[in-house]
Amino acid sequence: MTTPLFEAWRGKPLDEAFYECRELLEDMDFPTVRRWRDGGGKVVGHFQVYFPEEIAHAAGLLPFKVRGAQVEAVHADSRFGSYLCSILKSSLELALSERVKLDMFVTHPICDAARNLGAVWGRNFPYPCQILYLPQNANSPAAATYLRNEYARLQRSIEEVAGQKVTDDDLRKSIAVYNKNRALLRQLYAIKRETPWLLSADEAYVLVAIGGMIPREEHNEMLEALLPMTAARPNKKQDKIRLVFEGGFCEQPPLDLIRTIARSCYVVDDDLLIGLRWIVENVELEGDPLRNLATAYIEKSSYSPVQHDLRKPKEKMLIERIRNAKAEAAILTAAKMCEPGLEEQVAYLHALDKEGIPYFISEFEEKMTTFEHMEIQLETFVESILFS
Repeated sequence: MTTPLFEAWRGKPLDEAFYECRELLEDMDFPTVRRWRDGGGKVVGHFQVYFPEEIAHAAGLLPFKVRGAQVEAVHADSRFGSYLCSILKSSLELALSERVKLDMFVTHPICDAARNLGAVWGRNFPYPCQILYLPQNANSPAAATYLRNEYARLQRSIEEVAGQKVTDDDLRKSIAVYNKNRALLRQLYAIKRETPWLLSADEAYVLVAIGGMIPREEHNEMLEALLPMTAARPNKKQDKIRLVFEGGFCEQPPLDLIRTIARSCYVVDDDLLIGLRWIVENVELEGDPLRNLATAYIEKSSYSPVQHDLRKPKEKMLIERIRNAKAEAAILTAAKMCEPGLEEQVAYLHALDKEGIPYFISEFEEKMTTFEHMEIQLETFVESILFS
């Protein structure tokens, strides 16, 4: 597939390019996925948090990040119980309403609800629905070998959907494409940390999120064009506090909520869409590519409430994220009904209290539409820091 799926940003001034990116991200008909399928391509949908997209990419498929949406679960409500997070229902709704058509779906046992999503999805669609079992004990000496074999199992399923074999060279080429993307995303977050007045939180979010909707080569091309333009902006630094946003690892806050936060503060780091940025260094190209991907997941990765690694205590990692970003405070949030996120908040609060770092606690749901009350509370919090 050589025809670009998303061209509206090309040749536009930076602000207009950002506008086109936002329009695409908020289009619940997912036109890039439709164009891919109209061109004869196949799509693998993968649920939060992390998925080794390189394997699907190497098979010539489009990896599509299933991250829910601001849609009413008209069809999906009857497939689930009442007390579940919104992202499960809205993700299934996208498929049931045919806003998104897939050829394969993969979820993960990141929580009880997500583990059951594969079975619920599979009862409603004829295509393969898989669960990718990432290692529960990342500290085990056998973890990398286990995960390498799990990736091989996934690869065989993807090959059946694609109708072709994936060679080691195919995988290495895809890993190289994604290594380039990882470097560009690191550059994007460096701008956020070092000169946050040049790139607002909502603009950065949009640039990252689009990577889950288009081929990664196309995403690389877009970032290569827009990041230098962003770095060259004449924006002036404002009197805003620097903070870290924590709690966006699975269900995503509405873009308008992120924009609301950006009006009061500089968000200099976050865990939004962390799965697309999970591997923080380049993956090795020499040797067994599946083994290299597995090793990178364990040894070269970020942190999340859904990965259990004794070397990366979540509260310690949050403090490091705050220190490294030179942040003055943190926003601790969680999606409604999100057990992993709410459980981690307890440890986060104790750690922040111990370090004397101010924090703002909030809760969100992807279908929220009003933010005035939170904005007032956040402004009060910010003023208490600015004038203390």
